[in-house]
Amino acid sequence: MTFRIYILFLFGLANTLGLAFTSSQLSWAENIKANCPTPALERFLHHQVKQGENLENIAQAYNLKPESIIAMNPNLQNSKLAIGSKILIPPYNGIVVEVPRGQTWQQLGAQYKVRTDVLFELNGCQSPGNLAFIPVVNGKPHRPTIAKSGDTRNQTMQMGSYPLSTPAKLALPYGWQINPADNEVFFHSGIDLLANQGTNVQAIAPGTVVLAQAQGSYGNLVIINHNGSLQSRYAHLDSINVKVGQQVQAGDLLGVVGTTGAPNLKQPHLHFEVRSRSSLGWVAKDPKTYLTK
Repeated sequence: MTFRIYILFLFGLANTLGLAFTSSQLSWAENIKANCPTPALERFLHHQVKQGENLENIAQAYNLKPESIIAMNPNLQNSKLAIGSKILIPPYNGIVVEVPRGQTWQQLGAQYKVRTDVLFELNGCQSPGNLAFIPVVNGKPHRPTIAKSGDTRNQTMQMGSYPLSTPAKLALPYGWQINPADNEVFFHSGIDLLANQGTNVQAIAPGTVVLAQAQGSYGNLVIINHNGSLQSRYAHLDSINVKVGQQVQAGDLLGVVGTTGAPNLKQPHLHFEVRSRSSLGWVAKDPKTYLTK
Protein backbone atom coordinates (compact mmCIF):
# COMPACT_ATOMS: atom_id res chain seq x y z
CA MET A 1 0.00 0.00 0.00
CA THR A 2 1.41 3.42 -0.94
CA PHE A 3 1.79 6.09 1.75
CA ARG A 4 -0.88 8.25 0.07
CA ILE A 5 -3.44 5.46 -0.11
CA TYR A 6 -2.65 4.49 3.48
CA ILE A 7 -3.29 8.06 4.66
CA LEU A 8 -6.54 8.15 2.65
CA PHE A 9 -7.57 4.87 4.21
CA LEU A 10 -6.97 6.18 7.73
CA PHE A 11 -8.99 9.31 6.99
CA GLY A 12 -11.81 7.21 5.56
CA LEU A 13 -11.81 4.92 8.57
CA ALA A 14 -12.01 7.86 10.96
CA ASN A 15 -14.71 9.50 8.84
CA THR A 16 -16.74 6.29 8.69
CA LEU A 17 -16.49 5.73 12.43
CA GLY A 18 -17.54 9.31 13.13
CA LEU A 19 -14.33 10.38 14.91
CA ALA A 20 -13.94 14.10 15.66
CA PHE A 21 -11.15 16.23 14.16
CA THR A 22 -9.37 19.28 15.56
CA SER A 23 -9.15 22.37 13.32
CA SER A 24 -5.62 21.43 12.21
CA GLN A 25 -6.72 17.85 11.56
CA LEU A 26 -9.69 19.12 9.56
CA SER A 27 -7.33 21.15 7.38
CA TRP A 28 -5.21 18.05 6.88
CA ALA A 29 -8.33 16.00 6.02
CA GLU A 30 -9.53 18.63 3.54
CA ASN A 31 -6.15 18.55 1.81
CA ILE A 32 -6.39 14.79 1.47
CA LYS A 33 -9.86 15.01 -0.06
CA ALA A 34 -8.74 17.80 -2.39
CA ASN A 35 -5.97 15.53 -3.71
CA CYS A 36 -8.27 12.55 -4.15
CA PRO A 37 -9.11 11.49 -7.74
CA THR A 38 -12.51 12.46 -9.12
CA PRO A 39 -15.04 9.83 -7.95
CA ALA A 40 -15.61 7.05 -10.47
CA LEU A 41 -19.34 7.81 -10.51
CA GLU A 42 -18.60 11.28 -11.89
CA ARG A 43 -16.43 9.97 -14.73
CA PHE A 44 -18.96 7.95 -16.73
CA LEU A 45 -19.27 8.73 -20.44
CA HIS A 46 -21.89 8.23 -23.14
CA HIS A 47 -20.60 6.56 -26.32
CA GLN A 48 -22.61 6.89 -29.53
CA VAL A 49 -22.31 3.73 -31.63
CA LYS A 50 -20.82 4.26 -35.10
CA GLN A 51 -20.88 2.21 -38.30
CA GLY A 52 -18.73 -0.92 -37.99
CA GLU A 53 -18.44 -0.83 -34.18
CA ASN A 54 -19.24 -3.78 -31.96
CA LEU A 55 -19.08 -4.41 -28.22
CA GLU A 56 -15.58 -5.88 -28.39
CA ASN A 57 -13.89 -3.02 -30.25
CA ILE A 58 -15.71 -0.37 -28.20
CA ALA A 59 -14.51 -2.06 -25.00
CA GLN A 60 -10.98 -2.21 -26.39
CA ALA A 61 -11.04 1.51 -27.25
CA TYR A 62 -11.82 2.36 -23.63
CA ASN A 63 -9.47 -0.31 -22.20
CA LEU A 64 -12.43 -2.17 -20.67
CA LYS A 65 -13.82 -5.68 -20.66
CA PRO A 66 -17.08 -6.17 -22.61
CA GLU A 67 -18.65 -7.55 -19.41
CA SER A 68 -18.15 -4.19 -17.67
CA ILE A 69 -20.01 -2.36 -20.44
CA ILE A 70 -22.82 -4.93 -20.37
CA ALA A 71 -23.09 -4.50 -16.57
CA MET A 72 -23.89 -0.81 -17.14
CA ASN A 73 -26.17 -1.48 -20.14
CA PRO A 74 -28.31 -4.57 -19.34
CA ASN A 75 -30.23 -4.25 -22.62
CA LEU A 76 -27.06 -5.22 -24.52
CA GLN A 77 -27.41 -8.79 -23.26
CA ASN A 78 -30.39 -9.46 -25.51
CA SER A 79 -29.95 -7.06 -28.42
CA LYS A 80 -27.38 -5.92 -30.97
CA LEU A 81 -25.76 -2.49 -30.98
CA ALA A 82 -27.79 -0.11 -33.10
CA ILE A 83 -25.93 2.59 -35.03
CA GLY A 84 -26.55 5.95 -33.34
CA SER A 85 -27.58 4.43 -30.02
CA LYS A 86 -25.84 5.60 -26.85
CA ILE A 87 -24.27 3.31 -24.28
CA LEU A 88 -22.92 4.10 -20.83
CA ILE A 89 -19.14 3.71 -20.45
CA PRO A 90 -17.62 3.26 -16.96
CA PRO A 91 -14.17 4.70 -16.18
CA TYR A 92 -12.85 1.29 -15.05
CA ASN A 93 -13.86 -2.35 -15.18
CA GLY A 94 -16.44 -2.86 -12.46
CA ILE A 95 -20.05 -2.47 -11.38
CA VAL A 96 -22.24 0.10 -9.63
CA VAL A 97 -24.16 -1.03 -6.56
CA GLU A 98 -26.76 0.47 -4.25
CA VAL A 99 -25.38 0.91 -0.71
CA PRO A 100 -27.63 0.00 2.25
CA ARG A 101 -28.05 2.82 4.75
CA GLY A 102 -25.27 2.87 7.35
CA GLN A 103 -22.97 0.44 5.56
CA THR A 104 -19.22 1.22 5.76
CA TRP A 105 -16.39 0.82 3.25
CA GLN A 106 -15.05 -2.00 5.43
CA GLN A 107 -18.33 -3.90 5.12
CA LEU A 108 -18.56 -3.25 1.38
CA GLY A 109 -14.95 -4.36 0.92
CA ALA A 110 -15.64 -7.63 2.71
CA GLN A 111 -18.89 -8.17 0.79
CA TYR A 112 -17.37 -7.63 -2.65
CA LYS A 113 -13.84 -8.89 -1.85
CA VAL A 114 -12.17 -5.54 -2.59
CA ARG A 115 -9.60 -3.71 -0.44
CA THR A 116 -11.18 -0.96 1.67
CA ASP A 117 -8.61 1.68 0.72
CA VAL A 118 -9.23 1.06 -2.99
CA LEU A 119 -12.99 1.49 -2.57
CA PHE A 120 -12.46 4.62 -0.49
CA GLU A 121 -10.25 6.34 -3.07
CA LEU A 122 -12.25 5.27 -6.15
CA ASN A 123 -15.38 6.72 -4.55
CA GLY A 124 -14.02 10.19 -3.75
CA CYS A 125 -12.44 9.73 -0.29
CA GLN A 126 -15.74 10.21 1.53
CA SER A 127 -18.28 8.14 3.42
CA PRO A 128 -20.45 5.79 1.31
CA GLY A 129 -23.43 7.42 -0.39
CA ASN A 130 -26.45 5.81 -2.02
CA LEU A 131 -24.30 4.32 -4.81
CA ALA A 132 -20.74 2.99 -4.96
CA PHE A 133 -18.42 1.92 -7.75
CA ILE A 134 -16.96 -1.57 -7.19
CA PRO A 135 -13.86 -2.36 -9.29
CA VAL A 136 -13.13 -5.68 -10.97
CA VAL A 137 -11.44 -8.36 -8.88
CA ASN A 138 -9.58 -11.22 -10.59
CA GLY A 139 -10.98 -10.37 -14.00
CA LYS A 140 -14.69 -10.32 -13.11
CA PRO A 141 -16.90 -8.13 -10.88
CA HIS A 142 -17.94 -10.09 -7.80
CA ARG A 143 -21.58 -9.83 -6.76
CA PRO A 144 -23.04 -11.52 -3.68
CA THR A 145 -25.43 -14.33 -4.53
CA ILE A 146 -29.11 -13.36 -4.28
CA ALA A 147 -31.78 -16.04 -4.26
CA LYS A 148 -34.00 -15.94 -7.35
CA SER A 149 -37.78 -16.07 -7.03
CA GLY A 150 -38.97 -18.81 -9.33
CA ASP A 151 -38.49 -19.48 -13.03
CA THR A 152 -38.66 -16.20 -14.96
CA ARG A 153 -39.36 -18.09 -18.21
CA ASN A 154 -42.79 -19.09 -16.90
CA GLN A 155 -43.36 -15.57 -15.54
CA THR A 156 -42.59 -14.04 -18.96
CA MET A 157 -45.24 -16.20 -20.61
CA GLN A 158 -47.89 -14.67 -18.31
CA MET A 159 -47.17 -11.10 -19.37
CA GLY A 160 -47.52 -9.41 -22.72
CA SER A 161 -49.37 -6.65 -24.57
CA TYR A 162 -48.03 -3.06 -24.42
CA PRO A 163 -48.61 -0.25 -21.88
CA LEU A 164 -49.62 2.38 -24.46
CA SER A 165 -52.35 2.39 -27.07
CA THR A 166 -49.68 2.71 -29.81
CA PRO A 167 -45.95 1.78 -29.90
CA ALA A 168 -43.74 4.65 -28.69
CA LYS A 169 -40.11 5.72 -28.89
CA LEU A 170 -37.90 4.48 -26.06
CA ALA A 171 -36.43 7.66 -24.51
CA LEU A 172 -34.64 6.21 -21.49
CA PRO A 173 -33.90 2.47 -21.14
CA TYR A 174 -33.72 0.24 -18.09
CA GLY A 175 -30.49 0.00 -16.08
CA TRP A 176 -27.64 2.28 -15.04
CA GLN A 177 -27.92 5.68 -16.73
CA ILE A 178 -26.59 9.23 -16.58
CA ASN A 179 -29.36 11.54 -15.39
CA PRO A 180 -29.91 14.15 -18.17
CA ALA A 181 -30.84 16.73 -15.51
CA ASP A 182 -27.67 16.61 -13.34
CA ASN A 183 -25.30 14.18 -15.15
CA GLU A 184 -25.18 11.87 -12.11
CA VAL A 185 -25.20 8.07 -12.48
CA PHE A 186 -28.44 6.46 -11.30
CA PHE A 187 -30.30 3.18 -11.68
CA HIS A 188 -33.36 3.53 -13.90
CA SER A 189 -35.80 0.91 -12.66
CA GLY A 190 -38.02 0.95 -15.76
CA ILE A 191 -38.29 2.38 -19.26
CA ASP A 192 -39.51 5.81 -20.36
CA LEU A 193 -41.75 5.80 -23.44
CA LEU A 194 -42.36 9.14 -25.19
CA ALA A 195 -46.02 9.83 -25.90
CA ASN A 196 -48.30 12.83 -26.33
CA GLN A 197 -50.03 14.25 -23.28
CA GLY A 198 -53.31 12.41 -22.84
CA THR A 199 -52.28 9.20 -24.65
CA ASN A 200 -54.14 6.18 -23.24
CA VAL A 201 -52.17 3.98 -20.82
CA GLN A 202 -53.33 0.37 -20.63
CA ALA A 203 -52.71 -2.74 -18.51
CA ILE A 204 -50.28 -5.22 -20.07
CA ALA A 205 -51.88 -8.29 -18.44
CA PRO A 206 -54.75 -9.35 -16.16
CA GLY A 207 -54.34 -8.45 -12.51
CA THR A 208 -55.48 -6.52 -9.44
CA VAL A 209 -54.91 -2.80 -8.90
CA VAL A 210 -53.04 -2.41 -5.58
CA LEU A 211 -52.21 1.30 -5.80
CA ALA A 212 -53.81 4.18 -7.73
CA GLN A 213 -52.76 7.59 -6.41
CA ALA A 214 -50.02 10.22 -6.33
CA GLN A 215 -46.80 8.67 -5.03
CA GLY A 216 -43.85 11.05 -4.58
CA SER A 217 -41.50 11.34 -7.56
CA TYR A 218 -43.60 8.79 -9.49
CA GLY A 219 -46.44 11.30 -9.66
CA ASN A 220 -49.82 9.72 -10.37
CA LEU A 221 -49.03 6.01 -10.19
CA VAL A 222 -50.93 2.80 -10.88
CA ILE A 223 -49.54 -0.54 -9.64
CA ILE A 224 -51.02 -3.89 -10.71
CA ASN A 225 -50.19 -7.27 -9.20
CA HIS A 226 -50.26 -10.17 -11.69
CA ASN A 227 -50.07 -13.95 -11.44
CA GLY A 228 -46.57 -15.42 -11.26
CA SER A 229 -45.36 -13.01 -8.54
CA LEU A 230 -45.08 -10.18 -11.06
CA GLN A 231 -46.08 -6.53 -10.81
CA SER A 232 -46.37 -3.69 -13.35
CA ARG A 233 -46.13 0.04 -12.60
CA TYR A 234 -47.35 3.02 -14.66
CA ALA A 235 -46.06 6.44 -13.53
CA HIS A 236 -46.31 10.21 -14.22
CA LEU A 237 -49.94 9.82 -15.33
CA ASP A 238 -51.99 12.95 -15.93
CA SER A 239 -55.10 11.21 -14.60
CA ILE A 240 -56.06 7.79 -13.19
CA ASN A 241 -59.09 5.78 -14.34
CA VAL A 242 -58.96 2.79 -11.94
CA LYS A 243 -59.35 2.17 -8.20
CA VAL A 244 -57.57 -0.02 -5.67
CA GLY A 245 -59.01 -3.54 -5.65
CA GLN A 246 -60.29 -3.32 -9.22
CA GLN A 247 -59.71 -6.35 -11.47
CA VAL A 248 -58.32 -5.43 -14.89
CA GLN A 249 -57.65 -7.27 -18.14
CA ALA A 250 -54.89 -6.74 -20.70
CA GLY A 251 -55.69 -3.57 -22.65
CA ASP A 252 -57.94 -2.00 -20.01
CA LEU A 253 -57.58 1.79 -19.63
CA LEU A 254 -55.61 2.78 -16.51
CA GLY A 255 -55.18 6.51 -17.16
CA VAL A 256 -53.45 8.87 -19.58
CA VAL A 257 -49.88 10.07 -20.11
CA GLY A 258 -48.81 13.18 -18.21
CA THR A 259 -45.87 14.83 -16.45
CA THR A 260 -46.81 14.54 -12.77
CA GLY A 261 -44.22 13.85 -10.07
CA ALA A 262 -40.51 14.38 -10.74
CA PRO A 263 -39.76 12.69 -14.07
CA ASN A 264 -36.22 12.48 -15.49
CA LEU A 265 -37.47 13.78 -18.85
CA LYS A 266 -39.31 17.05 -19.45
CA GLN A 267 -41.38 15.71 -22.36
CA PRO A 268 -44.63 13.86 -21.61
CA HIS A 269 -43.91 10.14 -21.29
CA LEU A 270 -44.88 6.95 -19.49
CA HIS A 271 -42.45 5.54 -16.95
CA PHE A 272 -43.17 1.81 -17.00
CA GLU A 273 -41.76 -0.87 -14.68
CA VAL A 274 -42.02 -4.63 -14.21
CA ARG A 275 -41.08 -6.05 -10.82
CA SER A 276 -40.75 -9.57 -9.44
CA ARG A 277 -41.46 -10.58 -5.85
CA SER A 278 -38.41 -11.93 -3.99
CA SER A 279 -37.03 -12.20 -0.47
CA LEU A 280 -35.70 -8.66 -0.99
CA GLY A 281 -39.15 -7.28 -1.87
CA TRP A 282 -40.33 -6.21 -5.34
CA VAL A 283 -37.16 -6.30 -7.49
CA ALA A 284 -37.06 -4.31 -10.76
CA LYS A 285 -36.68 -6.30 -13.99
CA ASP A 286 -35.99 -5.18 -17.58
CA PRO A 287 -39.51 -4.45 -18.92
CA LYS A 288 -38.51 -5.21 -22.52
CA THR A 289 -38.30 -8.89 -21.57
CA TYR A 290 -42.02 -8.90 -20.77
CA LEU A 291 -43.47 -6.92 -23.67
CA THR A 292 -44.66 -8.26 -27.02
CA LYS A 293 -44.01 -5.06 -29.07
